[in-house]
Amino acid sequence: MAEDTATRLRGAIVPVTPFQQNCAILWDDATKAAMVVDPGGDVDRIMDALRQTAVTVERIVLTHGHLDHAGGATGLQAALQAATGTRVPIEGPDKRDAFLLEGIADQAAQYGFDAQNVTPDRWMVEGDTVAVGPHVFEVLHCPGHTPGHLVYVNHAAKFLLAGDVLFQGSIGRTDFPYGDHAALITAIKTKLLPLGDDYQFLCGHGPGSSIGQERVGNPFLR
Repeated sequence: MAEDTATRLRGAIVPVTPFQQNCAILWDDATKAAMVVDPGGDVDRIMDALRQTAVTVERIVLTHGHLDHAGGATGLQAALQAATGTRVPIEGPDKRDAFLLEGIADQAAQYGFDAQNVTPDRWMVEGDTVAVGPHVFEVLHCPGHTPGHLVYVNHAAKFLLAGDVLFQGSIGRTDFPYGDHAALITAIKTKLLPLGDDYQFLCGHGPGSSIGQERVGNPFLR
């Protein structure tokens, strides 16, 4: 039963912002229930993709509070409400990233583009779950890149949304004042690697990978 449901999980990537961040649209193929993950900006582009997939967005989900991941969340929420008459909740990240979400507009101005601060409807913590249709994602707290970074794991599909924690051949930056390299490595080694080599992941930038590939080939994890 779980395997049958897992095969119905679909996804599309919409690169957004000058940082080419991977905004993800995930949906259930049977019901078309969807969630948008990390809408960092370019709301019009995301809305076009939603119209093309003909899905119904149930929630907007954030992995962490950085501008390129969260800067379009408030605008997307407004655009969806204008288009459908329904207010779609913004969920995540962990509340420890509140200071980042509250500074998005100022930071965006420094880069020369518009973005809005974000006030989530629901903060999440490790142990929570978030669902799109029948597809349930477990919430893991993986700090280091930011204090409140979350990773979302769907065990039925053996798939995770890693945000900026783990990349193909690399890991998230920790050279911010609030960064913590040791915490990031610990989170990867104690929470992500034990998931199993066959788990695939989408990361915040660039191509995805698998836990197995990174266990063997990622120089930061040796």
